[in-house]
Amino acid sequence: MYRMNKLNIVSMTANYVRNNLIGDNGHDWPHTYRVWNLGKRIAEIEKADLITVELSCLLHDIADAKFCNGDESIGPAKAKKWLQSRNIDFMKTNEIIDIIKYISFRKRDEAPKKKSIEFQVVQDSDRLDAMGAIGIARAFSYGGFKGRDIYNFDNMDDSTIGHFYNKLLLLKDLMNTKTGKKIAEERHNFMELYLKQFLKEWEGEL
Repeated sequence: MYRMNKLNIVSMTANYVRNNLIGDNGHDWPHTYRVWNLGKRIAEIEKADLITVELSCLLHDIADAKFCNGDESIGPAKAKKWLQSRNIDFMKTNEIIDIIKYISFRKRDEAPKKKSIEFQVVQDSDRLDAMGAIGIARAFSYGGFKGRDIYNFDNMDDSTIGHFYNKLLLLKDLMNTKTGKKIAEERHNFMELYLKQFLKEWEGEL
């Protein structure tokens, strides 16, 4: 399948992504690194193909549309070009590109109804990084980048706290794997606890 050692492919891809990733404020190399590490652990438990999961995790945000004028074709095209240059076979490349295209929250209605276990693992790993302590930090970092209010009761959709209710608190029930659901439960509970404390302090309660 490959003309070089599998570990070399993963290592080279990690270096490529670190040096070429288009994104910031939560869609950067540290985010990719966390998704990659979590993906490896979940893949081992769920018996998914590790190479497919690792390469998909590494390349899933290579050029996030939010940082490419909304163009959702740049990321998959860039990932495909890289995989082809590494002589990854046609079927494996297409599988990875399909994962990259459809794992995002905004693409949830367009994703395949029947997901491979590799797709499920990568999607869970990416969604889990939007939850818990890291998810909270990423939300406020991106909200600041976009100039959003921290909290705006009259316009929740344009505030970071509103983002919790519009997306982050929904992720627990969108997990695919048994392992992902278990991790999501803990991170979800932490976010709910945080929001309870936030709103208490916002209202000046004792």
